[in-house]
Amino acid sequence: MNASIEPGALTQFRFGDTPEMADRLAALVVAGAKTATCSAAMHGFEAALGERQVVLAGDGRPVAVIETMSLDVIALSSVTPVQAALEGEGDLSYAYWRDVHQDYFQREGTYAPDMDVIFETFKLVAVLDTDFATKADNAVKAERAEAHAAGYTALGANA
Repeated sequence: MNASIEPGALTQFRFGDTPEMADRLAALVVAGAKTATCSAAMHGFEAALGERQVVLAGDGRPVAVIETMSLDVIALSSVTPVQAALEGEGDLSYAYWRDVHQDYFQREGTYAPDMDVIFETFKLVAVLDTDFATKADNAVKAERAEAHAAGYTALGANA
């Protein structure tokens, strides 16, 4: 880890709304598959350009440090397939991204077909938990296989 990074001084957060989702998405970050996220714009900005934050696993363990590279407010319906793939989820298809994000925003009570989102890109700066990291590649494979089993076939089960 870079000596200039002091994780205790950084904002800490978990992706998603359950410990399981936090683990899944953190594993995608640590594996390098997830380099973007989005949130309902009505919540406001939760990061600033250039800000570093600590990604937590579902149990609250710090597993990575990311740095925000871009923040754009856009209509949910304007997210492109390329942007959706940057989130690293499922089979990387727009269809998968759309379905899981609509479900997520409905669960949190923010979904509307015309809603705006804050689309954030970030880079992985440091991995903080080597035990978590050793399992990350398998988590990516499981993510792809689950999407395939659910009928999403953009990458197939072995991608």
